[in-house]
Amino acid sequence: MNALLLSNSRGPDGAYLVHALDAIRALTPSRAQTRTQALFVPFAGVTLSWDEYADTVAAALAPADIALRSVHAFASDAEAQAAVAQAELIVVGGGNTFQLLAQCRARGLLQAIREAVQAGARYLGWSAGANLACPTICTTNDMPIVDPRGFDALGLVGFQINPHYTNALPFGHQGETRDQRIEEFLVANPRAKVIGLPEGDWIEVTPAGVTLRGLHDARYFEHGAAPVMLAPGAIMGGGKQ
Repeated sequence: MNALLLSNSRGPDGAYLVHALDAIRALTPSRAQTRTQALFVPFAGVTLSWDEYADTVAAALAPADIALRSVHAFASDAEAQAAVAQAELIVVGGGNTFQLLAQCRARGLLQAIREAVQAGARYLGWSAGANLACPTICTTNDMPIVDPRGFDALGLVGFQINPHYTNALPFGHQGETRDQRIEEFLVANPRAKVIGLPEGDWIEVTPAGVTLRGLHDARYFEHGAAPVMLAPGAIMGGGKQ
């Protein structure tokens, strides 16, 4: 399996996917030497239309010679599922993870995406798209604005991701820290593993294993153990546990 699971889409300067563009080029089957046919899953978009979202992502990925078509543009769910099966690269954007999962489940795309990636399609996801690659979406930061009819996701990797990870707490704020929220999840799900993935980082999944990439240390959580800091370049073993 080959995948890139990004914490975020925009860099500190607001540039869209530019910080990971070299890694995205390397993800493509030809390493950007020939055009890649990609299928975009826009359903995490809520405050912008799916057409607008697809146009934004297409423009951002054009420098990597990626031609993008969005699954929402097909006339039927069956046609969308067939397109997923033929895609060289499946791109899943960020936004609201609950809506993303709800739409993918309702359209029969979860199994289609899972089977395509297992058969060799490359997977690129950021934020909600990274959450969707996990066993469940339970470590997203989003509000449950819709009912996704269950939290089970693609299960492409055997660990959970908490994107946009930070444990910072504003002065005077009395709510829980991110670490406390993750601890709550692990108490309820003691067999799970969680990667707190800061902005600017991503997880690279290849047949050889799983590697942390980017600029910042990430944080690895297990139930009953102190969190462990992971430096960029850290090897995290096989993808599917």
